[in-house]
Amino acid sequence: QVQLVESGGGLVQPGGSLRLSCAASGSIFRFYVMGWYRQAPGKQRELVADITTGLTTTYGDSVKGRFTISRDNAKNTVYLQMNSLKPEDTGVYYCNLRTSDIFWGQGTQVTVSS
Repeated sequence: QVQLVESGGGLVQPGGSLRLSCAASGSIFRFYVMGWYRQAPGKQRELVADITTGLTTTYGDSVKGRFTISRDNAKNTVYLQMNSLKPEDTGVYYCNLRTSDIFWGQGTQVTVSS
């Protein structure tokens, strides 16, 4: 079983930055995708960014140029550097790991407000 532990969420002012991390533990395949999804109140969960073992990245349109996803395969950890944050970035951010199965973290709240 895979466990995902997220950290780094919090309250930040518009224009500020946050760095989220997600550490995976358990039985992990050699090749897997890790990423971040978010869900704002009243909206569907959406892809923020993901990254393959080979470091191929995908970003949601609304975060391109502002967010950067990275991973440390040796530590089974994925990071999300969020810059130039906007109020519309507010939501619960969920870590995700995909192999033949899909695993989710518990979510961490990100609130962007003045």
